[in-house]
Formats: sequence, structure tokens, C-alpha cells
Amino acid sequence: MDAAEDDKGATPLSQHPFTQVPVEITVSVGKARPRLSDLLRMGQDAILPLDSHVDDPVELYVGDRLIARGALQELEGGSSGQLVVRLTEVADLKSGL
Repeated sequence: MDAAEDDKGATPLSQHPFTQVPVEITVSVGKARPRLSDLLRMGQDAILPLDSHVDDPVELYVGDRLIARGALQELEGGSSGQLVVRLTEVADLKSGL
């Protein structure tokens, strides 16, 4: 039985009311683990080292669910310095990444 037969009477995805709800995506570029004493001493212009490099992939999350991985890039032809993420791997949202 294919998906169309299995979902008889279901609203097509393009007409489902939840498809119009905005979703916030968090892009994770890395993690830091400073000592609390170091964190308390940080001020403006302090540097917080991350566990990743500039060319490492970033991870995209909705809530705590990993939905994709990608590469940070600068938007071409747009605002100078605006970041975008080029997706390199997208999760099967039913089974995960």
C-alpha cells in the first residue's frame, strides 16, 4: 500500500494549516567550556574559543532535534556580510539524521 492509499481523507501537506506556522531554527557553530571564573572575568572584546573551526559543518536544530547539517557561507549579491547556511545533509524527519 502506498502513502496516498494509506492517508485517505488526509489533508494534502500544502493545505495543512500548520504549514503556515513559522519555525525557529538554531544554527550551532560549536561549543565552549570555559571555567566559571574565566567566564565571570570576560568583558567586551573577550574571546571565547569554540571546539570547532571556521570550515567545520554547522548543525541546524528545531528545539533540541537535529534537522540538518550545512556549511556557513556569505550571501552573494545581498547585504555585505550576511551569513547563510548551505545545507549538505537533511534529516529524514521521521527517523532522524
